[in-house]
Amino acid sequence: MVALRAGRGSGPRLLTLSALSFCLMLQASAKRPPKTPPCPPSCSCTRDTAFCVDSKAVPRNLPSEVISLTLVNAAFSEIQDGAFAHLPLLQFLLLNSNKFTLIGDNAFTGLSHLQYLSLANNNLQTLPRDIFRPLDILGDLDLRGNSLNCDCKVKWLVEWLAHTNTTVAPIYCASPPRFQEHKVQDLPLREFDCITTDFVLYQTLSFPAVSAEPFLYSSDLYLALAQPGASACTVLKWDYVERQLRDYDRIPAPSAVHCKPMVVDSQLYVVVAQLFGGSYIYHWDPNTTRFTKLQDIDPQRVRKPNDLEAFRIEGDWYFAVADSSKAGATSLYRWHQNGFYSHQALHPWHRDTDLEFVDGEGKPRLIVSSSSQAPVIYQWSRSQKQFVPQGEVTQVPDAQAVKHFRAGKDSYLCLSRYIGDSKILRWEGTRFSEVQALPSRGSLALQPFLVGGCRYLALGSDFSFTQIYQWDEGRQKFVRFQELAVQAPRAFCYMPAGDAQLLLAPSFKGQTLVYRHVVVDLSA
Repeated sequence: MVALRAGRGSGPRLLTLSALSFCLMLQASAKRPPKTPPCPPSCSCTRDTAFCVDSKAVPRNLPSEVISLTLVNAAFSEIQDGAFAHLPLLQFLLLNSNKFTLIGDNAFTGLSHLQYLSLANNNLQTLPRDIFRPLDILGDLDLRGNSLNCDCKVKWLVEWLAHTNTTVAPIYCASPPRFQEHKVQDLPLREFDCITTDFVLYQTLSFPAVSAEPFLYSSDLYLALAQPGASACTVLKWDYVERQLRDYDRIPAPSAVHCKPMVVDSQLYVVVAQLFGGSYIYHWDPNTTRFTKLQDIDPQRVRKPNDLEAFRIEGDWYFAVADSSKAGATSLYRWHQNGFYSHQALHPWHRDTDLEFVDGEGKPRLIVSSSSQAPVIYQWSRSQKQFVPQGEVTQVPDAQAVKHFRAGKDSYLCLSRYIGDSKILRWEGTRFSEVQALPSRGSLALQPFLVGGCRYLALGSDFSFTQIYQWDEGRQKFVRFQELAVQAPRAFCYMPAGDAQLLLAPSFKGQTLVYRHVVVDLSA
C-alpha cells in the first residue's frame, strides 16, 4: 500500500489508492445504463416486444416486460400448460400461421392482461373446455383457418360465443359432414347430443348366484341372493358409508333356486324355493336378530320350483311359485293372519319357468312362461278372488323368461328363448304384435329396467356375453348399447342405492357382478 502524507502541521491524513479506486467505480456505475435482458437467438426483441421465428418451444428467457409476442413458423405443435406464465404483462399474443394441433387446458393461465389473441391458420380441430376463461379482458380473438370438428367437444365454445363480450371473427366447422361450412356462432345447442351413459363394474361378489332380490326393511337396503353352491340364501346389507354391499346373514338352503323377501305388516319373511329337500318360509326375528323357519311349502304341490313372484291385490299379499316339473303345478299362496296358505293351483303339467305380475289399468294379470308351450296370461277375477285364463301369447311357442315394461301409453312384453330369437311384443288392445326380434341363443334371463329417463334391456346368454340394449323412443325399438362380460347369468336386477344406480348380474358359473350406471357428459 502506498500512502500520501500531508505536510507538517496538517495532521496524519492518509488516502489509500484502494479507496480512491472504489469511489471512481461508484461514480462510473451510477452513470452506466441498466443492462438489456438477453433475447433468445430465434427472436428479435425490444424492451416490450418479441418476434420469434423457428422456435422449438415458447422462449423462456424473454424480457419480463414484454407485452407483445409473435411466434412464426414454430417448430413445435403443442402449446403446453402455463406456456406463457413467465410473461404476466403480455397484452398481444400472435400465434397464427403455425402448425399447432394441441393446446393444453391451462395454456393461457396467468395472462390476466391479454387483450388480443390470434390462433388463426393452425391445425386445431378442437379446443380445451373454458380455455379462454382466465383471459378476463380479452377484446379480440381470431380462430379462423382451423379445421374445427364441431362435435360435443366444442359445445362449450358455442355457449361461450353466445355470451362473451370478446370480438371473435366468424369461424366455420370442417366436420362432421352435417355441420361442414356452418358458422360455429350459429350452431343450435339442441343439435349437440352430448349426454351418454355407461355401465361400469362397481363391485365383485366372489360367489355364483342364481337370483337376486333387493328389499327395504326398517329403512335399510338389503339384497337376498340364492346360492346353491354355498347351500344358502345369502342376505347382504348396503353400507351407505362405504357404499358397498356387506355380508349380513345366511339362511340354510342346500339347493336354493330363489330367495324371495316379503315385508308384510312390517314383518320380514323370505320364501326359500329349493329344487330338492322342500321349500320353506323363514321369518326374521328382531329380538334374536336371526331368521327362523316359519312353515313348509307343500312338496306335493311344488316339486321343482323355478321362479317366485310376490305381489299385492286388493290389500292382500300373495306369492306365486312357477313349477318346472312334469308332475307339479304353478301355485298361488295368500297371506292370512300368521302364515301363507295355498290359494290356487295354476297351469299344471307345463314345465313353467318364469312368472311376471302386471298391474295395469286396474286389471291385475299374471303371465306364466313355459319351456313346453306358449306363455299363458291370467287375469284376476274380483268376484272369484282368483286368476282366470285370459289367453296365450301365441307369437312365441316357448319362453324361458317373461318380463314387461311400459313406454308412453304402450305396454310391452319381453320374452327370452334358449333356442331362437328373443321377442319384444306390444299390446294392441286385443292381442300382442311383434315389434322386434333379438338374437339370443342360450338365453335364460332378460330384464327391462328404467334408470332416470333411460330405458334398458339386459339380455344374457350361456354362450356369449351379456348384451345391454337401450330403448330408442323414435324408432320404438331397442338398439344395442353395451356388452358386459357376465358368464351364464341367471337373472338381472336393478337396485337404486342412494345416489348409486346399480345393476346386479348373478352368474351360475362365475362371480356375481355389480355394475354402476354412470352419466357421461361428452362435452366436458
